[in-house]
Amino acid sequence: MAAPRYKTLVDALASDIRSGRLAAGARLPTHRGLAAREGIAVVTATRVYAELETMGLVSREQGRGTFVRDLAIPAGHGIDQQVVARDAVDLNFNYPSLPGQADLLRQALREVAGSGDLDSLLRYQPHPGRPQDRASIARHLRCRGIATDADRILVVNGAQHGLAITVMATLNAGDVVAVDALTYPGFKVLAHAFHLDLEPVPVTAGGPDLDALEKLCATRPVRAVYTMPTLHNPLGWVMSATDRTRLVGIARRHGALIIEDASYAYLVEDPPPPLAATAPDLTVYVSGLSKSVATGLRVGYVVAPLSVVPSLERAIRATTWNTPALTTAIVCRWLEDGTVDHLEARKRDDATARQALARQELAGLPFVSHPASYFTWLPLPDDARADRLTATLARRHISVSTAEPFTTSTHTPQALRLALGSTDLDSLRATLRTVRRVAVEDAFA
Repeated sequence: MAAPRYKTLVDALASDIRSGRLAAGARLPTHRGLAAREGIAVVTATRVYAELETMGLVSREQGRGTFVRDLAIPAGHGIDQQVVARDAVDLNFNYPSLPGQADLLRQALREVAGSGDLDSLLRYQPHPGRPQDRASIARHLRCRGIATDADRILVVNGAQHGLAITVMATLNAGDVVAVDALTYPGFKVLAHAFHLDLEPVPVTAGGPDLDALEKLCATRPVRAVYTMPTLHNPLGWVMSATDRTRLVGIARRHGALIIEDASYAYLVEDPPPPLAATAPDLTVYVSGLSKSVATGLRVGYVVAPLSVVPSLERAIRATTWNTPALTTAIVCRWLEDGTVDHLEARKRDDATARQALARQELAGLPFVSHPASYFTWLPLPDDARADRLTATLARRHISVSTAEPFTTSTHTPQALRLALGSTDLDSLRATLRTVRRVAVEDAFA
């Protein structure tokens, strides 16, 4: 039996893309143009492009058209953690580290080994964490402006696990969740896995467009709002106290849960109070110590309304049973003796130095960042192709991310997100010079 006409066309276009006969970044005909050229119905042309997009060969951008993807960029780049070549500089993921951290760990292991409760670390722990560990986190959070009892805290395996159990415990498939039009890719992964309906909220220079959020909540049954009010990833904003108060008001009027992601909040000195401090009854606050201490120590925490805690405990049991007691014990010792405070202060200084370097090397380009963040957002002209620029940099052994992993709307902006925390300063300076040179030659010429 002969293949359907549209399948033959899909195969032909796929072959042209894979062979390079259709170059990366090439704009394909409009749906009507393809239909006229091939003598098919417009609905069939739409089906052809949909299949090519599913195959990862093209990207469709609202108002701009359909473009050939650069196949040198692996699928999931920026969401899935790809193996970076040993000779490549990773500006895709952040692994902020400081000299001497290995010595701190070595000393902590000695102290734990000599402690009297070593046997207890070999047993199952309470699902939300040991009471003494939750109390240590509660004392730490008071410095973040959150006065909470230990029984509202759950210890988790990093902030991503905290977000996962929050979704499991509070949301159902099909629930509408308001998110920024550019947001943390890890939450997009969770939304896909749990079949959530993400509704993008337009972004402004200082935070989400709250007028648009209000209108969205009035027209759709928004079950939750996912937000990063203190040091947004990837745009680096810190929401004002006025906007935080208004966001809480919108959520309260419409019965929406607030999921507050504070993973990078430690980098901002004296920010406005967290949403969890203003509205503890409707906010689930999620953070961790992977960024502020070490990515390998997967210890995070969730602060939740008491009514939600039992469901979160069940979600922990269903996923990991409990956080590994050894790493939790080390981290909580560091919370108590001031090591975490010391590391966070040093990383604020480190991030500030890296941002200053980025400002020097990217001067004249329209980048967006916070003075103490570990990432920079580089918008490109509308006629530029971020995937082509990313592929060019990859050939120069530099790994960066496009806007695609961060985008929740139908329009993906042409932009790069540069992570600054995973290489030494000298290498970072040289790498940013290369990024600037390639961007100027390829996008800003």
